Amino acid sequence: MALIPMHLATPWLIAVAVLIVGAAIGLGVLLARRGGASGGDALPVARAERLRELPSVVRATRRRAAAVAGALGLLVAAAGVAGVVAARPLAAQTIQPVDTSRDIMLCLDVSGSMSEVDVEVIEVFEELVDGFEGERIGLTIFNSSPVQVFPLTDDYAFVRAHLATIRASFDDHRSEIPEHWAGTLNGAGASLIGDGLAACALRFDHRDDERSRTIILATDNEVFGAGVVTLDEAAAYAASAGVRVFALNPVEGKDARASAELIAAAEATGGQAYALRGATTVGEIIDEVQEEAATALRGEAQVVWRDVPDVWIVVLLAAVLGGAALMWRARL
Repeated sequence: MALIPMHLATPWLIAVAVLIVGAAIGLGVLLARRGGASGGDALPVARAERLRELPSVVRATRRRAAAVAGALGLLVAAAGVAGVVAARPLAAQTIQPVDTSRDIMLCLDVSGSMSEVDVEVIEVFEELVDGFEGERIGLTIFNSSPVQVFPLTDDYAFVRAHLATIRASFDDHRSEIPEHWAGTLNGAGASLIGDGLAACALRFDHRDDERSRTIILATDNEVFGAGVVTLDEAAAYAASAGVRVFALNPVEGKDARASAELIAAAEATGGQAYALRGATTVGEIIDEVQEEAATALRGEAQVVWRDVPDVWIVVLLAAVLGGAALMWRARL
């Protein structure tokens, strides 16, 4: 953390304080001159000059004059310091926030074979989000090509809003291609699981940091066409990057081959495969993710302004008390 020099929130209040002090001094001088010209209530004393020349009187007069001058000086200074306090002195502090969390990438197959279950998958994703706290969550969808819907973020209101929007688009059957599928049909073939999983694994940032990284992959593993990488190759890459894969399988028990491939790919990364409609699926995935230690992640440096009137208030109190003491000493 580094402190930046002090600034004032309302510096014009110092000018107001200076004007008030100047006006008070001017008024005092004017009243003193009028009192001196009229003689005030003073009575003439014979041979007063001899009295004024006495050493004790001279010393007393000098002490009183010094006390009066000191009191006036301290009170003028107090007024100036009061102006500084009223102007709100601020100090800027550069801080680098540290977030202790885990990274979770939701990875959704939006191919035609998944159209009947995508709404269910989004609902499971929403349950997962409700079960996590403080973790960074992202979403990537894929068919013949992958698209990042939103990057890793801990803004859960943002995450829930996007998941709700996507769920609504899947429920809208007026269009053959929902707008959130834009960009997922740019390649040859369909439901290229290996490419989709690899793309999700590449979405993690801060690669040099040791972090808990998890992909929750929802797919039926029905591949049409040849992708850049196979499911096994993508799983091997995820494992090498320290990413665990938990698969949600909507065809569990219906397609033995597809299910076996998903199970093998997930287990190769240290993860597991679950039936989409399993009674304990959501809870088990949350428990598995939270078993891994959360690690600190440094955010972008930020400048935070804070009020720092403490020293000025102490100076103000000292000046006021000192002026009051001198005024009492001078019997003013």
